[in-house]
Amino acid sequence: MQKKRGRRVLRWILGSIAVVLVLGIGGILVWSQVGVMAAEPEPLATVRENPDITVTDAPEGIVLAPADGDSEIGVVFIPGAKVDPWAYAAILQGLAEDGMTVVITRPWLNLAFFDLRGLDSFTSAAPDIDTWAVGGHSLGGVRACQLAADADALLLFGSYCATDVSDTDLAVLSIAGSEDGLSTPEKIADARHLLPADAELVEIPGASHASFGDYGPQAGDGTPTISDEEMHQTVTALVDAFAQESLAGR
Repeated sequence: MQKKRGRRVLRWILGSIAVVLVLGIGGILVWSQVGVMAAEPEPLATVRENPDITVTDAPEGIVLAPADGDSEIGVVFIPGAKVDPWAYAAILQGLAEDGMTVVITRPWLNLAFFDLRGLDSFTSAAPDIDTWAVGGHSLGGVRACQLAADADALLLFGSYCATDVSDTDLAVLSIAGSEDGLSTPEKIADARHLLPADAELVEIPGASHASFGDYGPQAGDGTPTISDEEMHQTVTALVDAFAQESLAGR
């Protein structure tokens, strides 16, 4: 009798655990799909209509490349949490215009932490390119730090590392916004010790957290005073200069 009662109790416990796991997984799946910040249509239209680049919706991600096909540097870019990957196409198209190939990833469940794929899952979109930077915005930048060991450079947009890469020879460019209410300049400064000593840190006056993409205002963020056009141009110029100094000829 006691054995039967013990088996019933064990079945009840195991069943309860299974229910909790199913509900938890289901909750995560639902939450990951609710409130995804969509790409704004007007900036995205400029990308689709740009004659100087090609836009490919590839299995590896959204690929922006020079129209003439002449590209020696690639960038794998990881979106922020619950942000439509297309929202980064407009701010990154200038890099493709200037000769880089950009692969914007589609994180699993719209959250970079759940995406366990290695860097080669994305660089395979452009197998002829040997020099790669990995970067990301917000949570995407945190994930980029985890993949940086397989890259030549690291790009952080409104983000910072939780992984210590200070002892590596990575070339690093970290771009912050003075009005960022989420990855604040203070938070970025506090994580500075996790980057190499020669990492380049730049703060863009007037830029907010959402200034690094085109998906509209974001809860908890500051109010930007820089225009989208100026923001795009500034980011392109910073990354171009960084690439010429740190990546050209590798």
